[in-house]
Amino acid sequence: MDQADMAADAGFPMPPPRQRPGEGLGDFAYRVLREAIRSGHFRSGQHLREADVARWLDISRTPVREAFHRIVSEGLLTSGPWNGLMIAALDRQQLVELYAVREVLEGTAAGLAAQHASDAEIKLMFSIAASETAAKDDPDRLVVVNAELHQTIYAAAHNRYLLQSLNAVVDSLGLLRHSTFVLPGSTELARREHVEILRAIKERNSKKAEQLARRHIRHALALRLRLQREDGA
Repeated sequence: MDQADMAADAGFPMPPPRQRPGEGLGDFAYRVLREAIRSGHFRSGQHLREADVARWLDISRTPVREAFHRIVSEGLLTSGPWNGLMIAALDRQQLVELYAVREVLEGTAAGLAAQHASDAEIKLMFSIAASETAAKDDPDRLVVVNAELHQTIYAAAHNRYLLQSLNAVVDSLGLLRHSTFVLPGSTELARREHVEILRAIKERNSKKAEQLARRHIRHALALRLRLQREDGA
């Protein structure tokens, strides 16, 4: 069995990502694993073994072990019921806590975007939001569009420290199974709220943009808890 067959059997995407020029092996393994968790390729509860990851990336186990330690410290990996690690899962309380932080950060980002976004950035936001309508019947595509829109708002806040904090929250959101877009009415609600937030940003109304963004995240939490109940999680 060759590398591709073994990686496929272990549930890893093929071909594996490539190491960037000048990137150390530990940083390479860390980047690839975090991106896989963040994108939802590795799901909550999935077991990861050093040997499997090393074989997938065609590197030794030492840099993989280094990457594992870093990701464990971030809460995205946790000890499994056996001699290994598993992708962390969020219980209801952790979910509520995560969304409480997300509400504050996203509200701040929208408020700052209303103050600092360039005209080009605002135009891009509306362009992305418009693509939600075309993707309304494709939950997977909506997840991508939604993430792109939120990231554009984060960037338009022009605050590097806020962006770091938001990206940490986004990493944790990657642990969640499924998208709330599978719930009836959720797609239209998100689209409508996105447009309201963008209009407030365009009007340079910082207070309104923040309030609307915070409300949007509260609604997102309600949908997420509903989905969690329906999944029996």
